Parts: sequence; structure tokens; C-alpha cells
Amino acid sequence: MSEVTLSLTAARHLHLAAQGLLKKPRRRPKPGDILSTIQRMSLLQIDTINVVARSPWLVLFSRLGSFPSQWLDEALNRGELMEYWAHEACFLPRSDFSLMRHRMLSPDKMGWKYRKEWMVEHAAEIELLIEHIQQNGPVRSADFEHPRKGANGWWEWKPHKRHLEGLFTAGKVMVIGRHNFQRIYDLTSRVMPHWNDERDLLAQEQAEELMLQNSARSLGIFRGQWLADYYRLRQPLLPVLLARWQEEGLIIPVDVEGLGAMWLHADLQPLLEDAQAGKLTATRSVVLSPFDPVVWDRKRAEQLFDFTYRLECYTPAPKRQFGYFVLPLLHQGKLVGRMDSKMHRKTGVLEIFAVYLQDGVRVSQTLEKGLMQAISDFACWQGAGSVVLNHRPAELFNAQPKGWEIEAV
Repeated sequence: MSEVTLSLTAARHLHLAAQGLLKKPRRRPKPGDILSTIQRMSLLQIDTINVVARSPWLVLFSRLGSFPSQWLDEALNRGELMEYWAHEACFLPRSDFSLMRHRMLSPDKMGWKYRKEWMVEHAAEIELLIEHIQQNGPVRSADFEHPRKGANGWWEWKPHKRHLEGLFTAGKVMVIGRHNFQRIYDLTSRVMPHWNDERDLLAQEQAEELMLQNSARSLGIFRGQWLADYYRLRQPLLPVLLARWQEEGLIIPVDVEGLGAMWLHADLQPLLEDAQAGKLTATRSVVLSPFDPVVWDRKRAEQLFDFTYRLECYTPAPKRQFGYFVLPLLHQGKLVGRMDSKMHRKTGVLEIFAVYLQDGVRVSQTLEKGLMQAISDFACWQGAGSVVLNHRPAELFNAQPKGWEIEAV
């Protein structure tokens, strides 16, 4: 057993501290906070579902509080960020281009993300597309005409969209901005003019170790098997790395109540004494995205937070347990429940179809106040003038907040 022992609550709080979710922000956000927040998480996963605020914006809101969503686009436009396949499709600091480059140069290893047969079959068209970008500047797939309906009656992907996706995965083009959330592509040689593969390329082993170090820092406290999932890595030599990192002082062995042997990143060592003494307190109550790093590894969320989460938007409606796009609810260091909601932008109404609490969660004044404030802040940030709540536990939200409409239980 490790000399350092921690309660499960302390382990959760250390993880949330690493993620920037332990306490409310002390000041209003600034545009520069977009990059620093993504650096803290290492990755910001992209998802296009727009039932409420898009996931990348929501992940940032959970940490920064209310901010203009265009700040993310502006950080991408300034060249602070890039997009690539990391955990899944993600924003990440452009300074991490070197970590991703070996993946770009071996697109055949990227599975469904790269269709070699398509790229070979359409090589002449793709070469013309590259020439077009070279001569005319950045493009979107929307810049090209749509094909006719396919034989099955569905509109097919534009050939140029497939071309651009293939070129993106192969690192021939990069995303330099977005318009209405649609990618804008330019040639990598133009975006990264000072990069030279022969001079600057990291060996895969070196790049992956740096990714794992990022993962350790962003998780803060972790089991070995949690580490590789962050960037979707396969790491049979992870025990060797962990032993070396311990020798180098990068990580510290700890023993966590109910979870056993784990590792703590050295960046969190200043918080360790307070964590052991129960003085590292969590005060944040906030709505999370389904693609937040805290919950995107479903097994980790189950083990660390006793929170079982499944995304049900691709499940037929009659088979859903909770709803189409259900958002986890974080309250003072615990994942206490979830809510299924939709933002009606034309009417300015946030409709909450249902709020569900975890088994064993007791409704207290503190819990009710925290969740009420979290949901109200979430609604206000999206421009909702009112909140309609259709279903909730009988003991929750009996005192109707201003601007809320709550159906009788």
C-alpha cells in the first residue's frame, strides 16, 4: 500500500481541481481563457448536436462561466488552436501539432476516419482540389455543388466533403476556422510554413509519451488504464512508463478508498495536504456536457463517481432510459443527477423534459439551491428568457424560482 492515502471524496476533488471544475471562477472570463482552459484539459471534444449549446461551448462554459461562444472560433482563427483526431475529433492547442503529426502521416492506421480506397479512386479530383486551394485560398465543403440524390433516396455526402475529410486526416489540410460551425480548410503547408517533417517530426513513441503525460496532468489523479483512453492510445508498456515517471518525480503513488492504488500528478502536490485533511472543498454546481472529459470515459466515471452514463441520442426513442441528449449535473464534487433538455431558440425557452437524481442522493436546501443556480445560469448563458420544467423528483424544486414554469408532480 502507498504511504499516501486518500478518501474517495478527496480523489474526486483532486480530479476536479485538475479539470478546473472544483470551484466557481473568481473573475469574469477573458478571450485568452479559451486557450488556457483547453491547455488545462489538453483536449476539447467536438460534437455537432445542437439541441442545447454545442458541446465544446458547454464544456468551456462549465469552467469559465458565461462567455461569448464566438471566442472559440476567434481562438481558432488566431491560430491558437487546431483540430484533429485526439480523443475523438477535438480542438487542441496548435502547439501540440507535433504530437499529432505521426498520425497524419500514417492515415491508414486511423480506421474509419480515412478511406484509402476513396482517396486512390479519386486521386485526380483530389489533386485538382489541392491546386484550387493553393490558387484560391481556404475552402469549405459548402463551396462546392451538391450531387443528386443517391439511389436510396437520401442526399449523399458531397464528393468534395469526403475529399476534404480525407485530406484532413492525412494532414494535407488543416482547419483554420469555422463558419456556422462548418470547417474552413487551408493547406497545412500554408498554415504551418515553418514545420519540416524531416527536422521536426517526433517518433511515435516519443509523441505518445507526451500525450500520456498530458493525460496524467489533465486527469490529475488516475489509474493506469484511464490514462491511454484520453488520446485513444494503446499502451502495453504503460507500467514501465509509470515506474520511470515515479522515479523522475512526475507522479506520486497514492491509495484511494475503494479504488486502491492510483497515481497523482506532481502538479497537484500543493493540494495534497489539504486533500488528506478534508480541507480541499468543492463548491461548484454546474451542468456538464456528455462529452466533458470528466464523463467521456464512461468506465472512469463509474469507478470514480459511481455515475453510469450512456449517450442515448442514437437509441430508438422507446428504448431510451433518460432521454435524447442528457446532461450530467455536478454538485459540490459529486455527479448527483442528469437532465434531458432542449433550447427553443425562437421562443427563448429552455425546456427541461426531466431531471433525474442519482439513487441515494438526498435533497437538501444546499443541493436544491446549487442545482437551481446551475440550471438558471445555463439557461441565461443560452439567452433563455424562461425555463419550463416538465418532470422532476417530487421533493425537488417545490419553491418555484423566478422565470421558471414547473409542472405539478
